[in-house]
Amino acid sequence: MERALEQVSDRWSFLLLREAYFGLRRFDQFQSALGTSPNILTDRLKKLVAVGIFERYRYSERPPRDEYRLTDKGRDLYPAIVALMRWGDRWLNDASEPPLTLIHTSCGSDCRPRMVCDCCGEEITARSMAWRAR
Repeated sequence: MERALEQVSDRWSFLLLREAYFGLRRFDQFQSALGTSPNILTDRLKKLVAVGIFERYRYSERPPRDEYRLTDKGRDLYPAIVALMRWGDRWLNDASEPPLTLIHTSCGSDCRPRMVCDCCGEEITARSMAWRAR
């Protein structure tokens, strides 16, 4: 867990991931959505590229411009980000409804993703789990 947090533990990295899951890829799009300074955004994007969460792709030679695409490693963070979002909606949201609704594109339904056991399908909670060290 500690090693994972070292890669994405700052606020801007989480926000960049969120925006990438919404489909943003370009520097100016990230900057507009997040309202962050160019130097902070440049620093975070370089960090996320260096650890393999984003890949940088050149989409224009003149002027030279890049976009940032999620790698498999970055896409695999989606469940963790959604879990944090759900936690925040439950414990930090003053409104009766969450500020964001997720829609499952396969069926078109609003959904609240949850973690389930891959063997029995039962929802996983802290009390329903035990640990075994290797």
